[in-house]
Amino acid sequence: MMHALTFVCVLELLHALPQCTIHASEFNLEGDYLMGGIFDVHNVLDPAYNDRPEAIDCTSESFDPTSYRRFQLMRFSIEEINNSTNLLPNVSLGYEIFDHCSNTLNFPGLFKLLSVNGLIQPWSEPIKNLSKVPNVIAVVGPYTSTDITTVAPLFMVDLIPMVSYGAGSSFFSEKAKFPSFLRTVFSNTAIIDVIVNIIQHFNWRWVAFLNTDNDFGINGLDIFIKRIKDTEICLAYTKSINYKTNYSQMFKQIEAQRINVIIVVFVPRKTAEDLVMSAIKLNITNKVWIAGDTWSLNKWLPKEEGIKNIGTVLGISQPVVSIPGFSDFIYSTKSKTHCDSEPVINTEESTFCNQFCNCSGLSAEAVISVDPSYSFSVYSAVYAIAHALHKALQCGSDSCNRNTTLYPHMVLAELKKLKFTLLNQSIEFDEYGDPKFGSYSIVFWNNSGDAEEIGFHKFQTPVNFFINSSKIQWYTNREVPSALCSPECAAGYVKMQNGIHKCCFNCEICPNGTYINITEDPYKCINCTYTEWSEPGSTSCNLRSVEYIPFTDIGAVLIMFGAVTLVGLSLAMSVLFAINYNTPVVRSAGGPMCFLILGCLSLCSLSVFFYFGTPTTSSCILRFLPFLLFYTVCLASFVVRSFQIVCIFKMAAKFPKLYSWWMKYHGQWLIITVAFVTQAFLLLFGYFYSPPRPYNETVVYPDKIILSCEIDLDATSISVILLVFLCFLCFIFSYLGKDLPKNYNEAKAITFCLLLLILTWIIFATEYMLYHGKYIQTLNALAVLSSLYCFLLWYFLPKCYIIIFQPHKNTQQHFQGLIQNYTKTMSQ
Repeated sequence: MMHALTFVCVLELLHALPQCTIHASEFNLEGDYLMGGIFDVHNVLDPAYNDRPEAIDCTSESFDPTSYRRFQLMRFSIEEINNSTNLLPNVSLGYEIFDHCSNTLNFPGLFKLLSVNGLIQPWSEPIKNLSKVPNVIAVVGPYTSTDITTVAPLFMVDLIPMVSYGAGSSFFSEKAKFPSFLRTVFSNTAIIDVIVNIIQHFNWRWVAFLNTDNDFGINGLDIFIKRIKDTEICLAYTKSINYKTNYSQMFKQIEAQRINVIIVVFVPRKTAEDLVMSAIKLNITNKVWIAGDTWSLNKWLPKEEGIKNIGTVLGISQPVVSIPGFSDFIYSTKSKTHCDSEPVINTEESTFCNQFCNCSGLSAEAVISVDPSYSFSVYSAVYAIAHALHKALQCGSDSCNRNTTLYPHMVLAELKKLKFTLLNQSIEFDEYGDPKFGSYSIVFWNNSGDAEEIGFHKFQTPVNFFINSSKIQWYTNREVPSALCSPECAAGYVKMQNGIHKCCFNCEICPNGTYINITEDPYKCINCTYTEWSEPGSTSCNLRSVEYIPFTDIGAVLIMFGAVTLVGLSLAMSVLFAINYNTPVVRSAGGPMCFLILGCLSLCSLSVFFYFGTPTTSSCILRFLPFLLFYTVCLASFVVRSFQIVCIFKMAAKFPKLYSWWMKYHGQWLIITVAFVTQAFLLLFGYFYSPPRPYNETVVYPDKIILSCEIDLDATSISVILLVFLCFLCFIFSYLGKDLPKNYNEAKAITFCLLLLILTWIIFATEYMLYHGKYIQTLNALAVLSSLYCFLLWYFLPKCYIIIFQPHKNTQQHFQGLIQNYTKTMSQ
């Protein structure tokens, strides 16, 4: 394979030599060590298809004055080094420069740089046994990434250092593929960072990206897409352009997308000029253009008629560094005749093809005034190679070791660890061969037709980015143009993406209980925590007010006073009943059972006190336990009492055996005990399984937290069912005794108490379903207290009234008379 490649190369050299031999020119200079140079002084604008291998004569192609300026800058740099006594004393540098106008037809010049004594031979020995030195020790250039892609592999084989002054594709940083490649310009990654910073600085979101259809442009597009992935920037339109691009159709597509910002970055100067001129011709207006560093300092475009109509042009460029002595060098060079209008063939003093410039008519002023982009990059590239040569030759203050056999890889090794100062800048390369020096300027094409510097982007840590927006004369008259697919949402509104682009969205208000944080995620409403609340369309949450019934609340004070009063009345009634224990009224009210009921009513009142204050686990348990347990005893006692009343007046005569068994085994106490033990067991089991616990009600009121107690209905439902069952039994038995004697009708009193009890809890249940505020605790306590007063006031209080105010009715004779009259009535 290597032999075949060599054969093709030699054929191409032989084919090119007869057609291209010309008079000696500015392109070569004899010296102890030669430095190669590859500059696109001419450019092929419209590549032609060839059906056979053919070299190209670059002088017939389009002349590029900016590249010619860089070409002259390399010549100046080497002449300056040769005139210096410090850098390379007693050593002269020469150069061999070629006009690289095509990346496919310029190989003869490349092979000349690689040749040894005019020949290119395949290696027959391992690399470590190299005995011949290539024609050049290092190469400056080429300019574009496409050229590097085709040229670099030839030089990488021999590890000949290539220091490019313009190639920015990021994949050249891969040292496994490009081990001897270095550059004095930043990679595409750096310039993309600057562009993204500009876009974000002006809050632009909806942008287009135009690039060349080569490796350089495609690499820039890929980096841009990756860079904006985690930003709010959307790539609305992208187009790879070349000399065949239909600009009219392209601009129609851009207009259809409502794109107000066009990013034109990775295109050569000529392509950019064609693009802008097409925009002027097609009357494309009101755009913001961001020019790449290849054409941002263009000298004639900003002065072109109609340029103001296309909008505002911003650009990114390398800082313009004034190189002392360069202007004098150009004037001196142009005062001599180095390039004739026609080439003169001379067989005795000949040079290689594409080392001629038909530019005798170009004045020194024209060379100096053209776009100065990449001037310092060329200057620093030449000086970097010279400093590496200084190290490799072990130069001192007055001489260098010329006896050293110098190989290109030795210069490469010194380049990698190089560090020196040039025009107040520290020149140094990182491990990828990229520069660790320099910055970018941000420019604006002002109304005077000049590229005015308005900001900068420095890459040293920390990154320093600045734009003086006041210097920009926007086409919108001072107001920064907007570049949005959808207008920004108002505060409190979330973006709902519409389509594939996140920049296109509808605005929807965040509901209550949520808020929007545009810095965190503008596409999501964030839920407030349970201790916070928010109104619809909020940008933050507010702390909820915590509400509960304190002990100092007027309602709480009255209810607790009522509970204390109930205990006092129960105690007073118990004393009154004890004093009148043997009287008919006390014995008909239940006798000893009265003291049990009054005691349980007093114990039930303890629950009332735990409905107030901050709920705790203990208070939640004591809020329900005393009432459920001891009210079960009360209802069981009234069930038994109602049953006894029915038995005495109705069942004693019809079921004498049942009545005698009941009296013999004290059936009333047995029923009460069973009910108490059952309820105690159910409560113990339920509270062990799931005890009542503090609960924060956050659903009903969005701006409040109601402190309450939560009950597990599954754990307490059986206990409540037992209470309801006892109440139901009591109501049935008491209702059966509705026709008892008028003055001795305890059943009616019990029925009335039960009706009040049922009405109380129906009212509370209705309030509980309709109202969930903090005062539901007060209403619950009031319902409990009302349940206790139902029996205290409407069952026991009438008995006390008879004992105190109607003692004549509290006699044995009075009760026997009532019974006898009732018996006669029933017998009839």
